[in-house]
Amino acid sequence: MSYIKAGTDASGNDIKLFYQDLGGSNVRSTVVLIHGWPLSHEMWDYQLAELPAHGLRVIAYDRRGFGKSTQTWDGYDYDTLADDLKAVLDTLDLQNVTLVGFSMGGGEVARYMSRHGGARVSKVAFISSVTPYLLKTDDNPDGVDQRVFDEITENIQKDRADFLQTFGKQFYGVNLISKPVSQAHLDGDFARAYVASHKATLDCANSFATTDFRNDLTQIHVPTLIIHGDADKTVPIESSGELTANALPNAHYIIYDEAPHGLFVTEKDRLNDDLLAFIQEGVTVRESVGTTTLY
Repeated sequence: MSYIKAGTDASGNDIKLFYQDLGGSNVRSTVVLIHGWPLSHEMWDYQLAELPAHGLRVIAYDRRGFGKSTQTWDGYDYDTLADDLKAVLDTLDLQNVTLVGFSMGGGEVARYMSRHGGARVSKVAFISSVTPYLLKTDDNPDGVDQRVFDEITENIQKDRADFLQTFGKQFYGVNLISKPVSQAHLDGDFARAYVASHKATLDCANSFATTDFRNDLTQIHVPTLIIHGDADKTVPIESSGELTANALPNAHYIIYDEAPHGLFVTEKDRLNDDLLAFIQEGVTVRESVGTTTLY
């Protein structure tokens, strides 16, 4: 298995980030996929199976505390997580990188671009992202009420397993009528999420709920793709995708009609096509049922 060292903990032990590296090194473009909460890099299953087939080097890693990476006690703030991303790019000496951040991972993209000057990065993509600022405050009236995040914390502390199973259904828009993913897939996601550190799960929820990325977005000066589903009940589009698009008016903004949060599975073919178009040629306007492209 492949690991990258991302510093040491308070006891001097190495912090190791697990990663997958597919597609070879003799390619023109590299993609780094940053997973969402509370999953691991394995959430990118359908992207890892497709993107490398198009001449791309594709790397996906586990955030500290999740998947096969070291379960540290702390370090789940976005400054540290952005430094971990830098360790991945620097250690593998990646160039001409497209960063693709899903949900919580979008925050890492934004913070990396401001904190590390966008080094090694040529394009960025925000997929169902938590940017620019999820929490409702006096100067962020379109954000999400604090009570929503308090309930997440309380439910994790009460019964993490039950929370994860319930959360997974909302994540993909599963209900009595609509079943866009199978029970087998939900079971797989539960297994991926439950192996994460309890502390990491809690701390990361606090980080993506309370971190303000509005200033970070002003430091993005590369081609940008924003994709969000308008039926996202986990990270509502009006609190995130719409505001990120307003902050980055030159970005390519694609709304997936009726798509839930977990569109990397429910809309996997469409997402793969849009990512490939953006990475390789830029976004192409196309007529497609259930897709709205805005410029």
